[in-house]
Amino acid sequence: MIEWDPRLYKWEQIANIVAERIKDGTYPPLSLISEVKLQEEFDVARVTVRKAMESLRRQGLITTKPGKGSIVNASDEAAS
Repeated sequence: MIEWDPRLYKWEQIANIVAERIKDGTYPPLSLISEVKLQEEFDVARVTVRKAMESLRRQGLITTKPGKGSIVNASDEAAS
């Protein structure tokens, strides 16, 4: 069970955790990140996961395609 930091929104913390997983290779380039699995893992509402994914998109770490899901960008795309 995760210890939530009361100073940050849950979606920010989830985005930070997923970003770290992308950087350390837990989620390798071109892998699919399941919003449903994140929702279950962190026991949060879908909207919370979607906000986290939006943050990761803005950082250039993932690309989301309708009907396909969110895919980790290749490291050269994510370098910024």
